[in-house]
Amino acid sequence: MPTRSLASELLGRNILVTRPRAQAAALARLIEQAGGKAHLFPAIEIEDVPAPLALGRLHEFDLAIFVSPTAVAKVMPHVRKLPRVAAVGAGTRRQLESHGVADVIAPSTGADSEALLAVPELQKVASMRIAILRGDGGRALLGETLAARGARVEHVTCYRRLRPQAPARAWRAGELAAVTVSSGQGLANLFEVLDAALLRSTPLFVPHARIAEQARALQAREVVLAGHSDEEMRDALVAYFRAHG
Repeated sequence: MPTRSLASELLGRNILVTRPRAQAAALARLIEQAGGKAHLFPAIEIEDVPAPLALGRLHEFDLAIFVSPTAVAKVMPHVRKLPRVAAVGAGTRRQLESHGVADVIAPSTGADSEALLAVPELQKVASMRIAILRGDGGRALLGETLAARGARVEHVTCYRRLRPQAPARAWRAGELAAVTVSSGQGLANLFEVLDAALLRSTPLFVPHARIAEQARALQAREVVLAGHSDEEMRDALVAYFRAHG
């Protein structure tokens, strides 16, 4: 992306960053480097759970799949030996690499179950034992598809995802120039705890077409498909406000 006048591209606009607290700083920094004002409101609160017993035998699996950077952060302090490892997206892969894990299977584009399921290494998994390390609940697609391909799948819950409390500050109509969203559950939580009319009237920047459809089903008037990474989200914000003045 061209770097011309990047420090003024967002022109003091207020942008709500709703990534989980531990993952929000990088996007907030990019927004402020582009001249915007980032307001942090995690749409999902992360709660610790006791270390699952399965972590002690993780090395016995053929493959361990991490579904998020949070899963990496919660698991790695409790394991000494890993099997082959896969990550749902580049952010999770980078988090694994920061812990010294090499040769991570990950999609070259995209950051969701569909993208990971398309990689060559996951096409022939019959009889493999696969651990999926994730928060409680979540989409069933990854585990169901791998099981349908013949794998023996075990889900390992490493943390809980909670709906946040309503913020102490209530934003008024027109105060926020944009809201960035990172997941479908986060989007649903926002519509539960923030003013739905405000969200519907504010441009929503989302990482995936599936979440864009969810936002439109919630009657959001303007939904921008941005991409998964912090840089893609920043670039989409900059491009939008360049076009809209």
